[in-house]
Formats: sequence, C-alpha cells, structure tokens
Amino acid sequence: MSEEIKDEINEEFNEEKTEEISETVNEENAEETEEISEAVEEKEEENTEETDSDESVPASEKPAHPEAAIEAILFAYGNSVSSERLCEVLCLTPEELEAAIKNLEENYASEGRGITITRLEDSYQLGTKAEYYDPLIRLAKHPKRYTLSDTVIETLSIIAYKQPVTKAEIERIRGVSSDHAINRLLEYELVEEVGRLDAPGRPLLFGTTEQFLRAFGVSSLSELPEMSEELKEEFREQAIKEASEGDGTDTDDDERVTVEV
Repeated sequence: MSEEIKDEINEEFNEEKTEEISETVNEENAEETEEISEAVEEKEEENTEETDSDESVPASEKPAHPEAAIEAILFAYGNSVSSERLCEVLCLTPEELEAAIKNLEENYASEGRGITITRLEDSYQLGTKAEYYDPLIRLAKHPKRYTLSDTVIETLSIIAYKQPVTKAEIERIRGVSSDHAINRLLEYELVEEVGRLDAPGRPLLFGTTEQFLRAFGVSSLSELPEMSEELKEEFREQAIKEASEGDGTDTDDDERVTVEV
C-alpha cells in the first residue's frame, strides 16, 4: 500500500474520531448543563417555599400576653400604630387584637390609671387621660395651647366635613380669602396637605390630621356631629360680615375656642 493511500486513510480516521469525540463532549456538556439548570430551579423552588413559610408566622410566635405586648409597643413607639401593623408584628388576627385592646381599655378605666388607649380611625396610641393634663403642663412649663378664632374654626369645620377639599372650594363656601386661616391650621397641625386635585393647575387638597382627632376628643371622623343648616347659615353670615368689614381677607383674630394639641 502506497504512503499516499495510508495518509488518506489515517486522515479520514482522525477526522471521524475527532467528530465522535466532539459529539460525545457536546452531549456530556448538554447533559451537565441540563442537570445544573434543574438543580438551580429546585433551589429556587426551595427558596420560594422558605420565603412563603416565613411570611406565614406560626401561631406559636404569638405573645403569651398580647395586652402587655401592645402596651409595650405603643409606649415605646410614642405615635399611633395602625391595627394592620400591630396584627402583623404580633401575629394576631383582627379579632384577637380588638379583644386585647378592649381588655387594656377596661383595665385602664377600672384601675384608676393615668393612661388610656386613644383610637384614631384605624390606629391606636397610648396617651394620658385628659383630667391629668394640668399637672403635666405644670411640669412641661411650655404647653401647646392654641386659641382659635371664629374664622379659623369655620375654615376647620369646612375642611373636616368636606375633605379632601381645595382652598378654592373653601373660599367659594366662605366667600372670602382663607389663606390666613389655612396657614394657622397647618401651623397647629390640625390639617395637612393630602394630595392634589386632578384638574388644571393641580391645586392642593387639604384634610384633617390625627392631631385634629386628639384635640377635639373624637376617635373617628364618623363621630363628628352632622352639620346642620343653621350652622351652614351661620358660616355664610360670618363670611358676609368679614367681607363687609374688611377687604375680603380673613384676619379676624377674635379668639373664641381653645384647643390643646
């Protein structure tokens, strides 16, 4: 057999072996890649299951004394805490939370305690009873006691009953400028900006605050008395009087109502 024929045979044989080896390697790599992908997917599923299980806290993590836990949270936090957040951190149902809150309220009322639970819409706050305000302000020396004029009270009433409401709507009802009254209410933290109206110029919307509920001794806006026609007429007469006595601006500082905030 000539050398040329031998070389051709060897070359064909080497090409076939190389192709077989390459196919084998590719198949092995594909199988290995598939195994790795399956392992990654299984790990992700395990992590998802662990996350889901973490979100559903077992009942064993509920506090043995929920009333004490609620009291501790409200005392340490200082501000109001929503019922949803309390249920979340204490692993309580809304019914269990309500029962615990009622137990606390009853204890504070029956034991002659100086503190109480204040309900503010769907939130709770630990505070002092109103009858102990005077000793507290003597200690603090600088109590926040604001006296509101008729104009400010009127503007606050409109915001409370019609919220969210724009300054233009307030002035349309009153018939005079209300910049002064709104600025006072913002300063006293009785009202706040709650958004913007989806209209040309996107005017600010105003609403009452939790401070408003505390200052006027109500736990919810639903507890406010219904605005009578007589009160509406009184507002209109007051606005007419302001407009006739001045230049249409609300600078009436006749102090009538004192609130503690």
